[in-house]
Amino acid sequence: QVQLVESGGGLVQPGGSLSVSCAASGRIFRIYAMNWYRQAPGKQRELVAGITSGGSTNYGDFVKGRFTISRDNAKNTVYLQMNSLKPEDTAVYYCNADLQLSVFRPRTDYWGQGTQVTVSS
Repeated sequence: QVQLVESGGGLVQPGGSLSVSCAASGRIFRIYAMNWYRQAPGKQRELVAGITSGGSTNYGDFVKGRFTISRDNAKNTVYLQMNSLKPEDTAVYYCNADLQLSVFRPRTDYWGQGTQVTVSS
């Protein structure tokens, strides 16, 4: 059984920094893209950042150089470093992974349970 477990959320003041991480565990053959999404109350879930197994990254337009996504393939872990946080970054942040359980199985999306990030003074 595959699990994605996020950690590192919390409360931070505007302008501050926070790092979240997500570790995938279980019998995994291969992980392709790993992504961070977020969902604020009353809003749709949106892509924050994504990274391929080769290290190529993409970011939501609202990030504007403030966030950095990285991953450790040996640990099946993805990280999101968030700097210059704003109150509008407040949301539940979800980890997502596109992975394969075996060479005979199709690629499937898995999601973590989410971690709350609150930016407030």
